[in-house]
Parts: sequence; structure tokens; C-alpha cells
Amino acid sequence: MKFDWDRRHCARRGHITYAPDETQLRERLRADTAVGEAWRCLRCGDFALGGPHGSGPADRAPEVPRGRALRDLFILRFLALERGVRGAFIVLVAWAVWRFSNSQNAVRKLFEDNLSAFKPVAQHFHYDLDHSPVVDTIRKTFDYQHSTLLVVAIALLAYALIEIVEAFGLWWGKRWAEYLTVVATAAFLPLEIYELTDKVSWFKIATLALNVLAVLYILLAKRLFGLRGGAAAFEAERRSASLLEVEEAAGEKPAPVTAGAAADSSRV
Repeated sequence: MKFDWDRRHCARRGHITYAPDETQLRERLRADTAVGEAWRCLRCGDFALGGPHGSGPADRAPEVPRGRALRDLFILRFLALERGVRGAFIVLVAWAVWRFSNSQNAVRKLFEDNLSAFKPVAQHFHYDLDHSPVVDTIRKTFDYQHSTLLVVAIALLAYALIEIVEAFGLWWGKRWAEYLTVVATAAFLPLEIYELTDKVSWFKIATLALNVLAVLYILLAKRLFGLRGGAAAFEAERRSASLLEVEEAAGEKPAPVTAGAAADSSRV
């Protein structure tokens, strides 16, 4: 069974109707019923009771995402949420690094005091905390210079800003955000692959797979960098879909609509 993106979206957000100034098109998009006029939705094609949401020339009809375009927007918004959550998390990490850089000695003392308290328990289980790889790694961080930690915090904030900007642009379907996402994501792919050579984990594999799929999908679906006809083909496809919102709906004379049918379609 084919998933109907148009009717699903209209069921959640409501229909969008439009009354073109051209008389012939206007008559084909409008129907009279026993309970009032009904207009054909520009997204799903069903008739909805009530007046149109807008009017004007047919070539200025609102660009309503439908079909494949609506599915693409859903995928882009999923990626936007992922970028937004990641950006917020990185901001927290940057804040933690900055706080740590300003209180290294206090954190070092707190760590050593608590480590001493756990030593008897560790010795009971024959575990040498003084030569533990984890403890050694933590102690090394205490030796980092304040300026180095500040640079790390600033770099993390810059990375978080890129992620948040990507999230905003992808959510609203901006083409510049698609380019930014492809370039930024592809730039970090070599680092993610290198991390897998050091230690493999399902989280790293899933993250790498998601980023690779995101780059390939946006490149091909949005025709970036000249692929599949490039920007010209993308704009022609979008304009065609936008014009069809009026032209396809007016391409054939709709059958007479009864009051019951119009009422049912308005609840879709």
C-alpha cells in the first residue's frame, strides 16, 4: 500500500485552498454544495468546505510541498532535529571544558581525594588504580594548559554553531543549508572513519552510516554541485510541481460534489 504523504499532512495541518483570478481555472477549482461552496486543496486534491485561503493570479499560487517534495521535507526535518540535538550537546560539552579550564586545580584535588577513598575497595578486587589507563587519561587532562582548553572550548562552540545553523536551514528547506550540510558532514567523515580504526562501536558505526546516507541523499535528491542536471533541473522540477498545484487540479472537470462528500473530505 502506497503511503499518501499529501493526505496525511492535510489530516494533521489542514487543507490549503486558492482561488485563481483566471475565470476558467477558478470554476474548475470551485464546487457548490448544499451546505456552501467548496474549494479543491492544492496539496491533496480533495475538496474542503468554506472559502479559499487565498486568491490571485495562478502563477502566484502558494508553493505547497506535495508528494515527493513533502517526503523530502520530512526527511530534511528529521536530519534537522538530529543536528539540533547534536549542536545542543556540543554546547554543553564546550561549557564543561570552559568551566574545567578555570578550575583545574580544584577539580584535580577533588579527583585525587575521591581516588584515595576508592583505593581500599580497588585493592580488595586486586585492581591497581595508580596504573589504570582510565585514571592516567584523566590525570593527563589536568596537565593541559588553560589556553589549550580555551581553544578546545572555542572550537567546540564553532562546531556547535555550524550544527545549529544546519538544523535551522534544513528545517525550513533552505538550499544553502543543504550545501552546508553536505560540505560540513563530508569534511568530518575521514575523522569518523579514523576513529573506527582506533575502536569500533555500534554507536560510531551508526553515526557514520547516518552521515554517509545523509550526504548521498541530499546530493542526489537536491541535485547539488551539478548532479542530475544541477540547480537548473532542481528549480525546473520545483516550478513544475508548484504550477501543477493549480494546473493539475484544473486539468479535468471534477465530478459534481454532494454535500456529504464535501463534508467528508473537509475532515481528511
